[in-house]
Amino acid sequence: MSWLQIPAFLLVLLAITKPLGSYMARVYQGERTFLSPALAPLERAIYRVARVDPDREQDWRGYALALLLFNLSGMLALYALQRLQAWLPLNPEHLPGVAPDLAFNTAASFVTNTNWQAYAGETTMSYLTQMAGLTVQNFLSAAVGLAAAVALARGLTRRSTRQLGNFWVDVTRSVLYVLLPLAILGALLLVWQGVPQNLSPYVAAETVEGHRQILPQGPVASQEAIKLLGTNGGGFFNANSAHPYENPTPLTNFLEALYIFVVPAALLYTFGKMTGDTRQGWALWVASALLFLAGLGVASWAERAGNPLLAGLHVGQGGLAGVSMEGKEIRLGLPGTLLFSVVTTAASCGAVNGMLSSLSPLAGGVALFNMQLGEIIFGGVGSGLYGLVIYAMLAVFIAGLMVGRTPEYLGKKIEAFEIKMSVVYMLAFAAIILLLSAWAAAASYGRGQVLNPGPHGLSEIVYAYSSATGNNGSAFAGLSANTAFYNLTLGLAMLGGRFLLLLPVLAIAGSMARKRAVPPSLGTFPTNGGTFVALLVGTILIVGALTFFLVLSLGPVAEQLIMAAGKAFGGR
Repeated sequence: MSWLQIPAFLLVLLAITKPLGSYMARVYQGERTFLSPALAPLERAIYRVARVDPDREQDWRGYALALLLFNLSGMLALYALQRLQAWLPLNPEHLPGVAPDLAFNTAASFVTNTNWQAYAGETTMSYLTQMAGLTVQNFLSAAVGLAAAVALARGLTRRSTRQLGNFWVDVTRSVLYVLLPLAILGALLLVWQGVPQNLSPYVAAETVEGHRQILPQGPVASQEAIKLLGTNGGGFFNANSAHPYENPTPLTNFLEALYIFVVPAALLYTFGKMTGDTRQGWALWVASALLFLAGLGVASWAERAGNPLLAGLHVGQGGLAGVSMEGKEIRLGLPGTLLFSVVTTAASCGAVNGMLSSLSPLAGGVALFNMQLGEIIFGGVGSGLYGLVIYAMLAVFIAGLMVGRTPEYLGKKIEAFEIKMSVVYMLAFAAIILLLSAWAAAASYGRGQVLNPGPHGLSEIVYAYSSATGNNGSAFAGLSANTAFYNLTLGLAMLGGRFLLLLPVLAIAGSMARKRAVPPSLGTFPTNGGTFVALLVGTILIVGALTFFLVLSLGPVAEQLIMAAGKAFGGR
């Protein structure tokens, strides 16, 4: 019966998409909403204190500069907070300051919406660092992604202008009207289900065997809600959403998976509303849903097929011989673990409720491939939309080549500049992953931190850099990443994967905003129907396959073939 949660998940997501997407469209178009009476005075007060003129818009360069300076200041503040936490309040466990390389890695991680964690939260970060540093960046990094996506939407829909909106207004509205209300609702639901929300010292308890156990406490529910809603992924505890304090029941598991997708899915409908044709948004939504179901189908088949090496042991769940529950939560079941793992790697979230390294090779390969596609299967908050639009422009460019006509998207011609920026976007993403993975695999100080031999060890390295560059944050486990080399290189991968990709997106937005609309003709390729969806899905899969096919073949595919032959890989 637990497999029924998968169609239920999609039906609930579909039901939420339109009302939330319509609401978000009103927010970003400056229209009145049902929250305006309560939040509009606060919004105006923020502008006065920050000395922001909400009516003054920016071109793409001004928008990009504001975005970069905002994130730089946030990163410096978070780094300082970690280094000084030993002397700051709300540190009942008297935790020391965070080491310089780890503090850099964590600051880069949370500012870029990655939330890669090379540390155990309950033994490393004080309550003040968790709340004033990590949780705040969970809101702000998600708001930056939303702002960039909205700026791109404006660039595609406005005519003959250089203005993309006001970055400070877009970030403020993202936090006040979208993220904060949904996070409060989510935190209350989690507290209802038993997730802690307190500032109490850790509890010393005695087990039934007579042993002493320390039970961590803290403001868990508030960080849990925004980590999922903002597709951040950083857990309050080391075990992340496998920890019963973060994810106590099957209902919370369903809600947390839903929270990861809810804003990215609704934002696709928002995009359609802003273009004046909601079918444009639904086309992107359907393409994402098809890719999601394909990945979930492959992962489910691979897990249920089992491991031939375990078949004779008659272990597994539900009488399925060879199906291992190692690394998975029995209380959530195999479907609950698979749904969460595919959702979290399709979106750039990174929250996990099981050990991805324990999945079958192909199921782990699906998680890896989801990230290598660019986190665009609904994707991260904001980043999913602008990544999908980049792919959509490439798809119509290919269609234009087929018919010998200048390609158009949303009534505007796609010319050399837009294609060059799209190619920069694609190449920068792939180059960061592959070059840094090659460095780590070739260097003794990189290989020396890998705990598993052969193809699985390679997958661990490639997964780490794919997760960092894709701003996902999940880990394959088996890689001791808290070293100076990995902290620095993964930190650089996060920064590059965020900002080297955002700049071409904003440049495209600025270029498209200056163009006039082109009247549709018989040669115009429609981008709101089934043919476009098929072309978009094909483009995404072909680009991803051509870029990462070799490294996937050496990792999860090779491991699956070895396992299918009934053999275990031995030796380094």
